[in-house]
Amino acid sequence: MGRAVRLAEQEQAERVLGLVTDPDMPAQVGYRTSEQITEWLSHRTGERWTIDVRSDPLTADHRTSEDLLDAVDRHRDEQGWDFGICLTDLPLLLAKGALLADVSTGRRVALVSLPALGAIRTYHRTYRLLTRLLDDLLPHHLSGPPTDPGTVRRTHRDGPVDVRYTTPRLRGWVRLVSGMVRANRPWQLVWGLSSALAAALAAAGFGLFTSTVWQLGDVLSPLRALTTSVFALSLMTVWLIASHGLWERVGRRAIRDRRLALLYNTSTITTLSLGVACLYALVYLVSLAGAATLLDAGVLARVLGHPVDWAAYARLAWMVASMALVAGALGSSLETDAAVRQAAYGYREEQRRAQHAEAG
Repeated sequence: MGRAVRLAEQEQAERVLGLVTDPDMPAQVGYRTSEQITEWLSHRTGERWTIDVRSDPLTADHRTSEDLLDAVDRHRDEQGWDFGICLTDLPLLLAKGALLADVSTGRRVALVSLPALGAIRTYHRTYRLLTRLLDDLLPHHLSGPPTDPGTVRRTHRDGPVDVRYTTPRLRGWVRLVSGMVRANRPWQLVWGLSSALAAALAAAGFGLFTSTVWQLGDVLSPLRALTTSVFALSLMTVWLIASHGLWERVGRRAIRDRRLALLYNTSTITTLSLGVACLYALVYLVSLAGAATLLDAGVLARVLGHPVDWAAYARLAWMVASMALVAGALGSSLETDAAVRQAAYGYREEQRRAQHAEAG
């Protein structure tokens, strides 16, 4: 009987922090950081804690910090959580920069805009920021002195949202764009461009056995090689944007803020450029391996008129890859819109709202 009473008291003493996350990357971040946050809370307060992570596309129906905090507060009340924090991949803009986090201590809820944390050390930065927000939400006589805010700017405000976190203006914009690019996962774009990759590899195969291409590659200077690469990369990036309608305009897809449209376009261009660069690197490596294994050095030397070394093969592969990427741009027209447009931030938001409307 006594043991049962002690177990009941322990269960009653257990407190709950709810994390409401957008799908995809915010959900991953929430699950990855939940164990660390649980340990931090237990050490900070001396009480038992659990983290309840719920994936819910709140941004499909709410576009401002205040609306999102209201939605989190409803979740907190319905689930009986002690505190509720929202992790969103929606970029939130203020008059003079990007919003990092908002806290409503009265309602015991907070909000984190993950893109504002930047592209590197996302999990660590999220953990550090969550501990700062919990320092605001927890009674200080339990939690001790607040965590050192570092370079993050913390300001007090009047109203329901009484604590706000931002970053220095220039650094904040750079971090926001890089965070949006990371959320787009540019490295996965290579596999989404399967038709473009197939066309590029086919063109590379043709170029490897064309003596004219050998001769062009042999006279390729470093400057001309760089110019050729930039041209091929730019052509394919522009082609993808134009053929799949990735350019955001003000007033389209519920975008009313020119700064937000600029952010979406910048992140899309950067994502596509990185994805196409990965595709280019893959085609180059395949071309180099093909040239080294399939082209006899003696035959190549007779055509070029001089002995060949590894540099000659590298220049040849560079020329073949650049030519192949131009062919890949044409092949990208055969890709489905969904495969390419996942790299566009605005498209993912539009898709999420459509799914939310269907579910509702």
